[in-house]
Amino acid sequence: MVLGICGAQGSGKSTMSLALAAALDQAAGLRVANLSIDDFYVSRRIRAMLAADVHPLFAARGVPGTHDVGLAMDVIASLRAAAPGSSVKLPRFDKARDDVVAASDWPVFSGPADVILLEGWCVGARPQDEAALADPVNALERGEDAEQLWRSAVNARLADDYQALFAELDLLLMIAAPSFDAVFAWRREQERKLAERIAATGADGGAIMDDAAVARFIMHYERLTRHILSEMPGRADGVMSLDNDRAVRSLVLG
Repeated sequence: MVLGICGAQGSGKSTMSLALAAALDQAAGLRVANLSIDDFYVSRRIRAMLAADVHPLFAARGVPGTHDVGLAMDVIASLRAAAPGSSVKLPRFDKARDDVVAASDWPVFSGPADVILLEGWCVGARPQDEAALADPVNALERGEDAEQLWRSAVNARLADDYQALFAELDLLLMIAAPSFDAVFAWRREQERKLAERIAATGADGGAIMDDAAVARFIMHYERLTRHILSEMPGRADGVMSLDNDRAVRSLVLG
């Protein structure tokens, strides 16, 4: 079974995935492969090429069009088909460096998986109607995508190969933020914790964002996040609604 978990930045979807994997292992003895769509980001070099060839905003990771969807589907297919004694390498992306981790350093999942968890901010998302793209939702779109080229390209990719990836999901769980306004505070907290972890190890944290950079960064996600918050609850198999402190307000199973 492939379970998708969708949630805005900082909503706790990665933490939930780890806890769910541990619970399934301990309670039912199930072998769980834990995947994040973030680990399928394309490299910084490829994003630079997209920025030059399609639109400059593709230099920033995050939106549909900046993931290696083919690789994600290959990994899921390999996990589905894995035999006892076989192994599947699970890609990793280093957000502190804003680049792909070398394949030689990817962790390995051994043997077949009973459950595959795929979590991510846009997992299970559907594209918007073309007419909805006309009006910009924030300063980033107004100032840097006035001709609608970037958001149209993002929407087109979401309508294409991303739907093939999301068709692999057997169940979809949504972690619903109370509003998009809460996402900035959560994402800022997430970046500060990442900076603390990097500082503690002495590793290179050159791509860590300050608050102003985080505010600009999440504008890349705003359109689709708002669309997900309004559209997905009516069709997801489960919706966990959070308050501003990320406490669970309700859990509705479809």
